[in-house]
Amino acid sequence: MRATLILLFIFCSTIILHGQEESLQKLLDRYNNHSIPYISVEELKISKNINQIIILDAREKAEFEISHIPSSKYIGYKDFDSNHEMLQKLNRNTEIIVYCSIGIRSEKIAEKLNRLGFKNLKNLYGGIFEWKNKGHRVVDVSGNSTEIVHAYSKKWSKLLHSGKPVY
Repeated sequence: MRATLILLFIFCSTIILHGQEESLQKLLDRYNNHSIPYISVEELKISKNINQIIILDAREKAEFEISHIPSSKYIGYKDFDSNHEMLQKLNRNTEIIVYCSIGIRSEKIAEKLNRLGFKNLKNLYGGIFEWKNKGHRVVDVSGNSTEIVHAYSKKWSKLLHSGKPVY
C-alpha cells in the first residue's frame, strides 16, 4: 500500500511538473515569434565564455532592484533606451544574453538590440524564474543573495517554483 502511494505521488508530481513546463512553452509560443534563439540556464551556466558574456535584464527597474542574476546589467523594458551609454560602448559582436521573468519581454528587447546592429544575441529560456527554479543564486540591488523574486503577476508566479515571489 505504501509503495503504491509513493508511486502515485511520483506519477502525479511528474504530470504536474511536465504540465507547468508545457505552460511555459505554450506562453513563449503564444507571445514570442522566436526571432532570437534561446539559451537554456544550463547552457549559460556551463559556458566557457561566461566572464565575457554580457547579461542584460529586460525587466522594470523595481523588479531588477528586488533581485537579478549576478553580474547582469539593467537595460529595462518600458524605459529601454537605445542610446544607453553601456550599449554605445559595446562591440556589436559581443555575446549578449537578455532575460526577463520568463522570456517574453527579453525577446522584444533583443529584437531592438538586433536592429541596432548587435548580432550575437540570445534569449534566456524561462528567464529569471527558470534561473531560480534551477537553484541558482539571485542578488538584490546591494549584491546580497536573496530568495525574493519579483513574480511580475500572480498569473506568471505559477511558473516560479523556487524562491519567494513578490509583486
